[in-house]
Amino acid sequence: MKQKTDNKLAYLDPKLTWQQHFEHQVNSVKDSRLKHFYQTGVIDPETPLSEVEFVALDFETTGLDIDKDGIISIGLIPFTLQRIYCKQSKHWLVKPRKPLNDDSVVIHGITHSDLSDAPDLRRILDEVLDSLAGKIVVVHYQYIERQFFHRALMERINEGILFPMVDTLAIESEVQKRAVSGWWDKLRGKKPASVRLGSSRSRYNLPAYQPHHALVDAIATAELLQAQIYHHYSPETPIKVLWV
Repeated sequence: MKQKTDNKLAYLDPKLTWQQHFEHQVNSVKDSRLKHFYQTGVIDPETPLSEVEFVALDFETTGLDIDKDGIISIGLIPFTLQRIYCKQSKHWLVKPRKPLNDDSVVIHGITHSDLSDAPDLRRILDEVLDSLAGKIVVVHYQYIERQFFHRALMERINEGILFPMVDTLAIESEVQKRAVSGWWDKLRGKKPASVRLGSSRSRYNLPAYQPHHALVDAIATAELLQAQIYHHYSPETPIKVLWV
């Protein structure tokens, strides 16, 4: 039951199911907050999408290099295929252990003064994990949330974290590949369309939101998944088809 949980990257051991991974972690992690998170468990892989409780998650970071950058903002919002629970949304600024990058400040607009009184991730970890426990986390580009969260916990408590995610970017990538898979499209050299969050949303006639705010992007991701499932899947599709 070996899992790749070094200080670099986190991936599920291909020999394990998500249920087995959670059971293994309950017996191996030392941090009580992580133990409680894993004890909550993960839903049956055959659960239809219509019965899944999701939570959209988004991080803003000082940059995109997990060796040099860190989390500075977390946004999340629970939802189902039928409803987005805005009153239960949460947003935190987080004091990074890595310096702010001037280029990233231009993108997300979070400055040194904004973070001067922000808590370290350790101080809000209970609340973050409680908001994710028992739900299926939805992100747009799982590398950012999965690897930055794992690395952040490794740096703070010497234990990482790994759980299933639904990646709306991966879903849209597959949709766009299929859209240009015909021989005539290949002959014309037609390429898949952009799968950036805003571009993906526009194809489903979803409203344009100002990007690079963690909570706004989490809401945008939740709405995008609802639209993707409506157009490309059945509510009875089992969650195992989409999670990674």
